[in-house]
Amino acid sequence: MRGPRLDPVAVMATALALVMAVAYLWIMRQETDQPVAWFLVALILGAVAAAYGTNPGAPHRGAALLLAGLVLAATGVLAILSIGFPILVAGTLCLFAAARSARHGSAAPS
Repeated sequence: MRGPRLDPVAVMATALALVMAVAYLWIMRQETDQPVAWFLVALILGAVAAAYGTNPGAPHRGAALLLAGLVLAATGVLAILSIGFPILVAGTLCLFAAARSARHGSAAPS
């Protein structure tokens, strides 16, 4: 029997990062303010890198998850007084998935 086709930890991190990007846009719209472009780009970059890392067979999965984890964790720390905590959690999930990926090589997560 084969393992899961997608890494559930990376899937959760991706979903959380995307939800927070939408929440950020919604909050900024409610405050009739413009979203900060670099912050939104960082959230989307983290989500895209995490999404790439959901595939256990991806060639550069560990590097993508490490990038996503670092970007999301840094973004979460910068926004910790408002929406940063869930973003920080997404970054931590990515770093956890990257560590598991390094430990298991390119094999599917167990």
